[in-house]
Amino acid sequence: MPEVRVGERRWQVAAGSNLLDALNSAGVAVPYSCRAGSCHACLVRCLEGEPADARPEALSEAKRMQGWRLACQCRVEQDLQVVVFDPQRDGVPARVTALQWLGAEVLRVCVQPDTPLRYQAGQHLVLWNAQGVARPYSLASVPGEDPGLAFHLDCRYAGAFCTSARALHVGDVLRLGELRGGALHYDPDWQARPLWLLAAGTGLAPLWGILREALRQQHQGPIRLVHLAHTPAGHYLAGPLAELARQYPQVQVELVTPVELPQALAALRLPSRQTIALACGSAASVEQFARRMFLAGLPRNQLFADVFVGHA
Repeated sequence: MPEVRVGERRWQVAAGSNLLDALNSAGVAVPYSCRAGSCHACLVRCLEGEPADARPEALSEAKRMQGWRLACQCRVEQDLQVVVFDPQRDGVPARVTALQWLGAEVLRVCVQPDTPLRYQAGQHLVLWNAQGVARPYSLASVPGEDPGLAFHLDCRYAGAFCTSARALHVGDVLRLGELRGGALHYDPDWQARPLWLLAAGTGLAPLWGILREALRQQHQGPIRLVHLAHTPAGHYLAGPLAELARQYPQVQVELVTPVELPQALAALRLPSRQTIALACGSAASVEQFARRMFLAGLPRNQLFADVFVGHA
């Protein structure tokens, strides 16, 4: 049986064991969220040995050369010595510069990292709080337009990260993990094409950034944004979206609740086969959006989607 070593601790595991499970079951606390290789909360660094990696492409070549692996995607086939990602040592410090409640449930957190990060609208990264709790969040900011980095935290339910976020103050320090690019982005080549942005809950955060990035790049085609919220009060950017729609005649905004969603989706008609659709939210919401888009004739390679995984 292969042996896993972390610091002075050594223990044996069954060959083929998932590395994340092997670490957590032995009391080595490794955070995780998606278990799909997307959130990057479960980073570990291999000092000796090499695990079987199901998704080597999920990390940059530079990260892999440094020995970093995603524990959720690795199997233990031989003896391993690993060190767990330490936000104090390996994370980028970022000071909280602004806190704003967008309605009663969504907290906008703005941070300024000590080391400037070059990013694109729609990317995401892992936030670590002072208690060592890690959660992935999409950026709601636009480079060159917004100071620092902005995130929209859904605080409807109590959770280890959201509860601590309610107690944040300007000047507090969070730690940032690796900047990641998912499926969501804006391509300047789309400038003349219809653009559909379909969001559920705080899945609106990256699409809010992408919408403003598209307008900043003088997008010429029609833009339609649909935001699904559990109640009308959940449309936490209703005012700013309405203001953008007033300023830009090509922008159309539709705010819907679950009761209204089936009828709203049934009424969707693609303005062109060249339409690009971006969707973000829970797995169920994204699946609903995608099914309707495909039934309406959208080519599958013209839908880009990121799924939010629920966590505490």
